[in-house]
Amino acid sequence: MKIIAPALQSHLNSGTTTLCECWRLTLKSGETLGFTDHDETLVFDGTDFEAHAGFTGSEIHASTGFSVDNLEASGALQSGQLDDTRLAAGDFDNAAIEIWRVNWQDPSQRILQRKGNLGEVTYGQGHFAAEVRGLAHLLNQPKGRLFQFACDADLGDARCGINIGVVAATIIAVRENSFDLSGIGLYADDWFTRGHMTWASGPNAARHLPIKRHRALSPYGRIDVWHVPKFVISAGEQVFLKPGCDKQLATCRDKFNNVLNFRGLPHMPGRDFVLSVASAGDASNNGGRRG
Repeated sequence: MKIIAPALQSHLNSGTTTLCECWRLTLKSGETLGFTDHDETLVFDGTDFEAHAGFTGSEIHASTGFSVDNLEASGALQSGQLDDTRLAAGDFDNAAIEIWRVNWQDPSQRILQRKGNLGEVTYGQGHFAAEVRGLAHLLNQPKGRLFQFACDADLGDARCGINIGVVAATIIAVRENSFDLSGIGLYADDWFTRGHMTWASGPNAARHLPIKRHRALSPYGRIDVWHVPKFVISAGEQVFLKPGCDKQLATCRDKFNNVLNFRGLPHMPGRDFVLSVASAGDASNNGGRRG
């Protein structure tokens, strides 16, 4: 149940209201953007809510239970903060969003209507549309430890416990969904497979890409990616590479010498073992230990 402040409730009871919608986006980078459907920019909580940004929201539907409430934010790409280049680059993917109902004559009179995250974002021809997912969508995501053969830590995090560092490289050739890089020719095949590549220079600076496959082609290396960035890539750009891990015990032992911190359960009995039953003709039914 939402509690409406007395001043706002009095304004609502007056029968003549001056209300508008405000949307605050917090991107993964920490950048905060504000938009409003009012005709003048509003300011509260340290955020400027830009007017004339072409930002509108659909009707909000609320449901009981654990179903995910969805609505849509859409509009014209009129704001300098909201353009198709940034949308294509993924800057707004999974951004946190707050939707406020505000008295534009007195922004201190406001109420938070909905919080959530941006889901699928589509755009084109000067228009965009973004799915807004309610907080209940977080309940569909796994939480806590997973009982599985593979490690459930991320390479280099506190549970993994190793400092993997980064390797500097230079793009020397650009291919379709792959790059040839100098500076990594001495690394064996697949050293960077499942790792990440981060641009240090060029129009894609600070953007990340997951690495699909790494091939050693001495004196250089070739990196295949799942998709290329939005901005043009040129030879001579600097990148940083992080190695990858397939989260298997042998890789943790042989590649990183970190088996003591392995967070999987490689000796956990499998489904065949758990579901097996005794058989009269099985010579192993001798009362001893099962291997």
